[in-house]
Parts: sequence; C-alpha cells; structure tokens
Amino acid sequence: MINKTAMISVVGRANAGKSTLINKLTGDKVTIVSPKPQTTRNRIFGVFTYEDIQMILLDTPGFHKARNELGNYMVGVVKESIADVDAVILLVEPVANVGTQEMLLIEHIKKTNSKVLLVINKIDTVRMDALLPVIECYSNYYEFDAIIPISAKKGDGINELLKQLASYAKSGPQLFPDGITTDQHEQQIIAEILREKLLLLLDKEIPHGVAVEITRFSERGSEDSPIIDVEATIYYEKKNHKGIIIGKKGEMIKKVGQYARIDMERFMGAKINLQTWVKIKENWRDNHAAIRNLGYLR
Repeated sequence: MINKTAMISVVGRANAGKSTLINKLTGDKVTIVSPKPQTTRNRIFGVFTYEDIQMILLDTPGFHKARNELGNYMVGVVKESIADVDAVILLVEPVANVGTQEMLLIEHIKKTNSKVLLVINKIDTVRMDALLPVIECYSNYYEFDAIIPISAKKGDGINELLKQLASYAKSGPQLFPDGITTDQHEQQIIAEILREKLLLLLDKEIPHGVAVEITRFSERGSEDSPIIDVEATIYYEKKNHKGIIIGKKGEMIKKVGQYARIDMERFMGAKINLQTWVKIKENWRDNHAAIRNLGYLR
C-alpha cells in the first residue's frame, strides 16, 4: 500500500542521460532518448513505485544557452522544475570539472533551498579510479546531500540511488493511479516517438528544427486485434530540409516511419497504421504562437 510520495526533479546539461535514467527507473519508455542534445523539450513526469513510495521524477530539457524562443521556453521549464520539489538530482557526466551549465544550475537550486543529490552518470565509460577526481571536484564546489555514481544505461548504482531517493519521501496519498508511468497523453508519446526517430536518422542541424503534430488518432478493430490509425504532420523550418527529410524516392521518411511504428506498437499494444506528411513552418522556434500550438506551453 502506498502511503508516501517523493517528487524529484532531474536536471543537468543536454545529453547527460536524464531521459535514459527516468526510463530505467519507470521500466517504460516515458521520454525519448537521443545522442543529440536538447532532445527533451517539455517537463515530463515519470512515475513508479518503490516499496511503499510513489516516486515522481520530473524529466527536464537539457540546461543550455537559449538561442531562440523555444530555447527560452526550455530553460524556463528547467528553472520552474526545481521549485516545490522534495529534492533535485543534478545529473552530470564523469568529468572532473564543474562546467558553466552545472554552476548556473547550482546557483538556481540554491535559491530554492532544495536538497541536492549529485548523480554521476555514465560510469561504464570510465575507469573506477577516474571517479575520485570527479567526486572531489564537485565536493569542493558545493555541499551535496549525497553523491552517487551510476550507469543509467546498464543499471549500476541504481539500487543505491533508489534508497537515497526514498529518504526524501513524505507521508501522503499517491498522486497517480496504479499502472500509470507518465503524465503524458498517448498522442504526446506517439508524437515524441516519431520525433525521436527523426533525431536518430537525420544529421546536423535539421532535427532541432523539426516538430511533430498528431492530427488523427483513432482506434478500430476488435479488442483482441486493435488497430490505431495515426496521422502525423512533421514540420520543418527551411525549404531545403524537405528533400532531406523525405529522402531519395521517399526512403528516409519510410525508414523513419518503420522505426517509429515498432516503438509505437510496443507502447500501445496494438497495430499502428501510420501516415506522415511533411510541411514547412518557417522559423517556428522563434514564433510564440507556433510554439504554443505545437504543445510547448508556459
């Protein structure tokens, strides 16, 4: 029986592994993952149960220097997410240097008086003796509540992390029903899965100018063999990007759809009939109305 809750924000620079960690803890794909920075654009709740505690983790965009209106929105989401929570995880890579982004995040966290847990991710990429300088570097810069090295990808250190997170729990009823792993609607997750595959398959600057809107989401078929019809519009910013997204003889957009359909069907537990359109929306990342219409709200 759940009688405690803990709300924890996960913050860090772009590509530190925040989404990978939350997917690992929830046991579900609640947020997309990509090696490209600034993949997450909204605040996303990942929900799971640990012992008698409902854990609610807030996945946030990577903290970065904003270069457009969308970037300003994403940085604003991070700042808002470190207020009114039980604790904050500062997720960093195993590098013995406190970078500018980490310094700025710590300064913002100081204003909230939140407990701060430093989690050093990607320890599977370095020798164990290389972690000592990282721990020493961060310990000298700020007095963290605890420092825990982990590999979100392989699961190393996750049990120690869970025990520490449990210490921040407070008595109270569960906030999400049983079986819920995220606050996102199904259509949002479907759109994000499609955007993830665009990030995976497209090169250079194009993915950052791409957005996905689900224009149709309807179910048919029987209970035993459900089919979901999904129509999605992929928006891009520059005219010369259309040909790259579609690819020669439509090969790229076909591959994107094939990759996306696999994850969509796994998530929905149903056959997905996916149709995509590609449409220009020039400079949408600097257009407040366009950002709002695409689901990025403040």
